[in-house]
Amino acid sequence: MNKLLLINISRVMLALYFLVSGVSKILTWEEHIAIMETHNVYMSVILLGLVMIAQIIGGIYLLLKKHVVVVALTFAMIVFLININIHDFWNIYEGIDQTHERQNFIKNIGVLVAFMLLAATSMEEIEKT
Repeated sequence: MNKLLLINISRVMLALYFLVSGVSKILTWEEHIAIMETHNVYMSVILLGLVMIAQIIGGIYLLLKKHVVVVALTFAMIVFLININIHDFWNIYEGIDQTHERQNFIKNIGVLVAFMLLAATSMEEIEKT
């Protein structure tokens, strides 16, 4: 299997992961707002709307292989911010399972790294042209 094929498979899988996540926010809006409010996230409605739009548009862009570096770095930043604000397992919230949040935090570090690698490999591809 060649390098470019692996990069493209990874790009498409990451795109679908965030595209589905963005669409699911439409379907489970109130649940997401409740989670954000539990974690004391200010401007929950505005931030959730921005993240939802970014995930849908960014997911489509990644599928179409457009602006890959910008989208990948934007998604890495979003994942980082979500991690420290929503999956903050070091804080105790009523009804929130710290073990589950720690798992999400660690998983998201992997997702963040995947986006950084996607950005880096896409930069290489741009530099070659």
